[in-house]
Amino acid sequence: MNVFDVAGRAMSAQMVRLNTTASNLANARTDYATKDEAYRAMRPVFRSVMEDNMATVDVERVVQSDLQPQRRHDPTNPIADEDGYVWEAAVDETAEMIDMLETSRNYQNNVQVLQTAKSLILETIRNQ
Repeated sequence: MNVFDVAGRAMSAQMVRLNTTASNLANARTDYATKDEAYRAMRPVFRSVMEDNMATVDVERVVQSDLQPQRRHDPTNPIADEDGYVWEAAVDETAEMIDMLETSRNYQNNVQVLQTAKSLILETIRNQ
């Protein structure tokens, strides 16, 4: 494993994180008829990987968050129950936006690592 492998794996993990965040945001303001069918935010679980004295990260699995759907009174909603209630998706939009920014920065940092490594290799080749 080399610096390109490490950065590539990290970028791949960040893409999974970004995709789950995008999915969470896409479902954020959706109403459901029952608590059981209401969307719950997803989170990737990362695992450290050590190979050839180099550490990187992989996505071990994607799990549902512990955030619970909220019941809201909306009697005009066509999916409301007989008492006029619907269930909102269990997504904290503010936390998702913060996560998206952090993920984007982590991805950008790994792009910079790749660019720096490439520049150093090219400079070494030119000086030989």
